[in-house]
Amino acid sequence: MTDTTLSPTDTVVLPSPAGAAVGPATLQARAVSAWFGNHKVLERVSLTMPAGQVTALIGPSGCGKSTFLRTLNRMHELIPAAQFAGEVLFEGEDIYGPARRLTDARRRIGMVFQKPNPFPAMSIYDNVVAGLKLTGTRANRREKDVLVEESLTRAGLWKEVRDRLRQPGGALSGGQQQRLCIARALAVRPRVLLMDEPCSALDPTSTRRVEETIHELAGEVTIVIVTHNMQQAARVSDQCAFFLAEQGTPGGIVEQGSTERIFSTPEDPRTADYVAGRFG
Repeated sequence: MTDTTLSPTDTVVLPSPAGAAVGPATLQARAVSAWFGNHKVLERVSLTMPAGQVTALIGPSGCGKSTFLRTLNRMHELIPAAQFAGEVLFEGEDIYGPARRLTDARRRIGMVFQKPNPFPAMSIYDNVVAGLKLTGTRANRREKDVLVEESLTRAGLWKEVRDRLRQPGGALSGGQQQRLCIARALAVRPRVLLMDEPCSALDPTSTRRVEETIHELAGEVTIVIVTHNMQQAARVSDQCAFFLAEQGTPGGIVEQGSTERIFSTPEDPRTADYVAGRFG
């Protein structure tokens, strides 16, 4: 097994190079289509995810929400036989452009998965800084210490773990592990954070804490979240996009707009039925 622990003697420069832009970024999908082999799962999806806002992707299982999310930082292409068409613009530049590096997309557009996935035998501290090595960035011990406290604070976990940073990340509760994963994603200072049903495996108390973390991060980073929980979408998001795949057709967006409008006065009757719980 490869050891991803960073040595305290590493000398480094933290992830934001001099002159690099910081703060939330606008992400825009243009005519995004996706396939698994010959099976088309998304059909020309276009969506703007404004800087500093929370965009919720809602819809029944199998409509392409998570696949769309994975196209936004080039995770989709890791799947064998996966194909992609369209553009994903990060501040106006296509992350799939021939001059764009995969590592740049993954650093600027972080991701938190459905199931918490900290490195279980690695300490809380080393979990947070692991992303530095994995993205090829460098930092000295003092810079790492500052980064660990900053990232855990932004993820709402610092006060709970500051006295046990050298204990294994796998010893934390499920909700704490998910917030540790959020801290690990934030440590490389992304400008967009993708979240694929981050609360689906958590109890109500842990879910509430993760939602509080999302509220605290809003404005600092652009967030795109997939959720099946309509109440959660209403609580945490500024805008929603309702995905649907009907009668074996590829998934697409039926309706998008402000969360308040989507939940109160949707234009499409299918949207109204879904948010009211009549199907899905």
